[in-house]
Amino acid sequence: MRHGGQILVDHLKAQGIRRVFSVPGESFLAALDGLHDSAIQNIVCRHEGGAAMMAEAHAKLTGEVGIAFVTRGPGATNAAAGIHIAKQDSTPMILFVGQIDTGHRDREAFQELDYRATFGDLAKWATEIDDIRRLPEYLSRAFHVAQSGRPGPVVLALPENMLSSRADIPDLPARKPPLLAPAESQIQAVWQALMTAQKPLIVVGGPHWSPQAARDLADLATGSGLPVAVTFRRQDRIDNRHPNYAGDLGVGMNPALAQRLAQADCLLVLGSRLGDIATGGYEILDPAAPGKTLIHIHADPDELGRVFRPDVAIPHAAPAMTAALATSIPQGLPDWADWTRDANAAYRAWCAPRETPGDVKLEQVMRHLSDILPDDAIATNGAGNYAAWMHRYFRPRAYPGQLAPTSGSMGYGFPAAVAASLEHPDKTVICFAGDGCFQMTLNELSTARQFGATPIVIVANNGRYGTIRMHQERHYPARVSGTDLFNPDYAALAQAYGGHGETVTRTADFPAAFQRAKDAGTVAVIELRLDSQALTPGASLDAIRAQGQQSQKP
Repeated sequence: MRHGGQILVDHLKAQGIRRVFSVPGESFLAALDGLHDSAIQNIVCRHEGGAAMMAEAHAKLTGEVGIAFVTRGPGATNAAAGIHIAKQDSTPMILFVGQIDTGHRDREAFQELDYRATFGDLAKWATEIDDIRRLPEYLSRAFHVAQSGRPGPVVLALPENMLSSRADIPDLPARKPPLLAPAESQIQAVWQALMTAQKPLIVVGGPHWSPQAARDLADLATGSGLPVAVTFRRQDRIDNRHPNYAGDLGVGMNPALAQRLAQADCLLVLGSRLGDIATGGYEILDPAAPGKTLIHIHADPDELGRVFRPDVAIPHAAPAMTAALATSIPQGLPDWADWTRDANAAYRAWCAPRETPGDVKLEQVMRHLSDILPDDAIATNGAGNYAAWMHRYFRPRAYPGQLAPTSGSMGYGFPAAVAASLEHPDKTVICFAGDGCFQMTLNELSTARQFGATPIVIVANNGRYGTIRMHQERHYPARVSGTDLFNPDYAALAQAYGGHGETVTRTADFPAAFQRAKDAGTVAVIELRLDSQALTPGASLDAIRAQGQQSQKP
């Protein structure tokens, strides 16, 4: 006879789960008891949002299902940001939520929520388990749903009386993924469509990626001569030094790449959904009139044709098709050498640092880190204008090298960096954060210290919510409202947690400060004091304000 918490944990062990992330609550004490002797590491976080983001990042990093435990009511709603990230980023994840006793349901008992209603549209599946005898069934289904088709988050509510009750029931074995391989006819359909293309472009994104998939993509590009563009925050799908790399279809994308996407007569889309960011708000590529041949490879058949009508639609995970294409490159392909060479030249020109105002220049910091970090370094970030410098000038080289939310969630970078450092303590893990972004989750410095994570945080401090200020100056120039910030002494704060902290006010001082942070052997924070004019990589605050004022004239 086992209690429900033990049955649950035994199932996690059978599924190969090694680490979970949690904020404890009295509603799932039985699960905490089950974890006690399980050998599963329980990373206890300081906020449920941080726990959910760490679980999501862990899943991205490893290909495993990310697991988080939170308590009912406010615990669950705090975790919602992580669920939204997992949904938009197609990340397999399960959030276990403690729930009230079933005998108190529908009385608005303490912290009561209807989790099916709360997470029904946010998660891939949300439900509640009332009967302990069905617990293995629900757990098995949760792992299947989280990983099948387009992966995503599952929310399971666990009433405390169900978890603490006991039953003698067998476990279900771990999920076995379907055995699927691309058919020869599917592979040939891709090559036949490409054979007639004069200006083709591979567009890569989505889930399921791995180091081997990144190598296969590089082989495909080299062997076929095709240029490769990646989608928003998926830059580690290929070594950015590859001669066929064309850049990223992200926020503030290279205008030359946007033009190349528009000019392309054939797109081979591997794993991406082709969302609004990759297509410039559906203006560069219009779903109603794409004007080009579209070959769409996606693991979920329901994504094929949901927004864009593909000419060739193949329901497969991108890595499997990439590997198949890399080993079946036919003879007699068109010569795309000039097209690909021009695409890479435009990317390299875009990466040449453009000077921005101030004594600390983010473009030089990003280029320095890109040049000196080892190939297997992992960089994380959340959301904010500082990330525009990162995406433009920092060049990932090996998978996994980038953890970032395509959902644009602020605060993600630091929890992700903690998760990455725990999983890869031998690798250099860098978190890029703005002052607004970092302040949303910097309480996880405590988690990093408790469990020995050693990421280095680069805080770009411009004293404001920079992205919103940028849009504010464009639409309501010189009418600053709600975007200025008060900041702590970040170096002192890091030191208060027992970490390493420094403040940099000149670009020339950054390399030595970074080396000291690396040598510290603990979590480190380097604050970069930016000039107030350094608002974007391409325009100062005054320039954006002037553009806004000009556009307001009748």
